[in-house]
Amino acid sequence: MVGMKLYVEGGGLGKSLRTACRQGFSELLTKAGLAAHMPRIVASGSRSEAYGDFCTALRNGERAMLLVDSEDPVLGQPPYQPWRHLWNRPGDHWRKPPGATDAHCHLMVQCMEAWFLADRQTLQAFFGQGFRVNALPAGGRNIETITKHDVYQSLANATGECKTKAPYGKGEHSFKILALIDPGMVTQASGWANRFIAEIKQQMGC
Repeated sequence: MVGMKLYVEGGGLGKSLRTACRQGFSELLTKAGLAAHMPRIVASGSRSEAYGDFCTALRNGERAMLLVDSEDPVLGQPPYQPWRHLWNRPGDHWRKPPGATDAHCHLMVQCMEAWFLADRQTLQAFFGQGFRVNALPAGGRNIETITKHDVYQSLANATGECKTKAPYGKGEHSFKILALIDPGMVTQASGWANRFIAEIKQQMGC
């Protein structure tokens, strides 16, 4: 089944960064088994812009899904209730738009970079000499419990002494890494990521 748009948080205001965002998610979904059934990926910029674009798409009768950072811990799953989280979260208070269900809404818990922690080998290969894997949170820790601040701080600490790349920067590195990580490792480490991949494959008829 075709004709679905996936509205994702990411890309900021720059055209090149939005292109990198689309490419990063496209590569991830291709490796997850959607090569022949790819949704149209829309890099909306901020979380609120992604939500607004998604709501507009539904009002226009389009098939759409939303993917944004949860920003905070998500409690009470499973069952997965992303709209409940987005309604209750201070600073969001997002209403579930008419026609939407929880199946249309997906969260990166607690941020996209948490997914990177599921594939440390790729991180180490990407940053190369000087990368300190021991600066990352303990390998057995549930990545969904790690705060956004701690994810970013651990990446900064792990990459601060790299020889061939600058310390981790969201604009410079994030979508390049997203394109390289193993979606199987991500879905194994994150129930929310597994839910996202399973739902989008179902919606696209994979």
